[in-house]
Amino acid sequence: MKCAVIVFPGSNCDIDCYHVWRNVLGQPAEYVFHKDRFSPDDFDLIILPGGFSYGDYLRVGAIARFSPAMASVYRAAEKGKLILGICNGFQILLESGLLPGAMMRNGDLKFHCHDVYLKVETVDTPFTNLYRRGEVVRMPIAHGEGNYYAGRETIERLKAEGRIAFYYCDRHGMLTDDANPNGSLENIAGILNEGKNILGMMPHPERCAEEILGNTDGRKLFESILEYFEGRVKSGRQG
Repeated sequence: MKCAVIVFPGSNCDIDCYHVWRNVLGQPAEYVFHKDRFSPDDFDLIILPGGFSYGDYLRVGAIARFSPAMASVYRAAEKGKLILGICNGFQILLESGLLPGAMMRNGDLKFHCHDVYLKVETVDTPFTNLYRRGEVVRMPIAHGEGNYYAGRETIERLKAEGRIAFYYCDRHGMLTDDANPNGSLENIAGILNEGKNILGMMPHPERCAEEILGNTDGRKLFESILEYFEGRVKSGRQG
C-alpha cells in the first residue's frame, strides 16, 4: 500500500509520518513536494502532515490549499482515495473545503504540547476499524490553533452521520471541559468527510506508534488503514 507524504514549506512532521509508514509498518512511501502534481492512481494513501505550512501566515492552511500538490489531492479525494490530515494537515483540509468547519486559536491563546486522552467515537472507517467504540487512547498534541468550530447544523450532521472520529476526554472517557485542551466545540478532536475516506485530526498518531516512544496508541490508526486496504485487495475492490 503506497503512501504519499505531502511536504509543504514549514512542514515538520513529514519525516515522522514517512518513518511510521515505511519503517514501522514496512510499506512503500514517497515524499511529494508542494510544487509537484501527481496522479491519484500512483498512491493508495495521502498524508498531509503537521507543521507550520507557509509559516501559518494569513490563516493556518490558507496558503497551502493553493499549492500545486493540492490540486492532485482534490482529484484523489474525488476518486475516493484515503487522505489523512494531521494537525496542520487537518487545518489544510478545512481550508480546502474537503472537511467542514474552521479552526481557531486555542481558547486560552496558548500553544499546547502534551498528551491528551481521546475517546474513539466511530469505528466503521478505514482509519479506526481496529479500535473499539468508546475506547480511550492517549496521543500527543502540539498546536496553537486547534479550536475546532462549525455551525450547529454541521455539528448535528457530523453526529448523525457518524463522522466524528475522536473526542477529547479524560482518562475515564468523560467529555469534560478540563479534558478539552483548546476549546474545540463539543470536545471534537477529529472528523471525517461524508465518504469517510478523509480524516482530519489534531492529535499526532505518528508520535505514538512505537514502543521506544512509550506509547503505541497511534499505531493502531495506521494499522487500521492497512487492514482496510488489504481487505479491499482480497475482495478485488482496491483503487
